[in-house]
Amino acid sequence: MISDACILIVGAPASGKGTQAEKIKAKYKFFHLSSGDLLREEVKSKTELGLKAKEFMNAGKLVPNELIFGMISKTMEKPECKRIMFDGFPRSLEQAQKLDEMLTTKGKKLTAVIYLDVPDEELVKRGTGRWIHQPSGRTYHLVFKPPKDAGKDDVTGEPLIQREDDKEATIRSRLKVFHDNNSAVLAYYDAKKALYKVKGDSKIEEVWSAVEKVLDSVLA
Repeated sequence: MISDACILIVGAPASGKGTQAEKIKAKYKFFHLSSGDLLREEVKSKTELGLKAKEFMNAGKLVPNELIFGMISKTMEKPECKRIMFDGFPRSLEQAQKLDEMLTTKGKKLTAVIYLDVPDEELVKRGTGRWIHQPSGRTYHLVFKPPKDAGKDDVTGEPLIQREDDKEATIRSRLKVFHDNNSAVLAYYDAKKALYKVKGDSKIEEVWSAVEKVLDSVLA
């Protein structure tokens, strides 16, 4: 089995990407490299790269690719980074091409791109069904985990609220951004025969079984 593989997991908001990433990390011992988490950690640790990135963030600007790649390259030198799962990166064709170049210089290549393919209407249903009890943080879902009494917290009976992020207009806007950012990336990897589409609107264990099948094949 390939011991130094690199994979990419892609999925829209509410696609279940986080759940599948945790399962991959646990079973196949991949280092989970999320560009967002990495950026926040560098800023928090006040590293040279983090301080430079913070200047752009404070100015409301996108962090330049060279800084992002600098952070990724540094992280890849860690001994626990033999197997790497990229999450949330690359988000553009330019980044995908630069990532390939960087991996080549390190004697690596992207083994597989796993795309959790879920219809937008299903993603909207998943997202808009989420309601919370704000004081306690208890979370409900109208389809998957409904409260005993509609609109009320099971414990206190107090009213539930829907976060702005979970409203339909917000979710559809985020999905448009996702598709705009990722369509060229997915096409790029598809042309390189590295893209594996997994039907993501099934039960969690059924999705996981399909993901396992892909990884067992490409890592053999």
